[in-house]
Amino acid sequence: MTQTKLTVRVDSRWVEPAKAYAARHRTSLSRLISEYLRSLSTPEPSNVDAPLLARLTGILPEDVDELEHQRHLEEKHLDP
Repeated sequence: MTQTKLTVRVDSRWVEPAKAYAARHRTSLSRLISEYLRSLSTPEPSNVDAPLLARLTGILPEDVDELEHQRHLEEKHLDP
């Protein structure tokens, strides 16, 4: 995949919150923007009737094993 440098002008009040969001999700602002742009060029997901699911889709970083994360959540939320 070839990458292109892009200059984007945004309202300065959104930059720091966006950087904080990216840090909390262990990604970069560039990657967030790139993923958003990619989502614009892909067909609508079949889950348009499930807005919560659509918002949660893809929030795990690529290097996270889904089964390992599922086990973590199960352990975390089990009653002691």
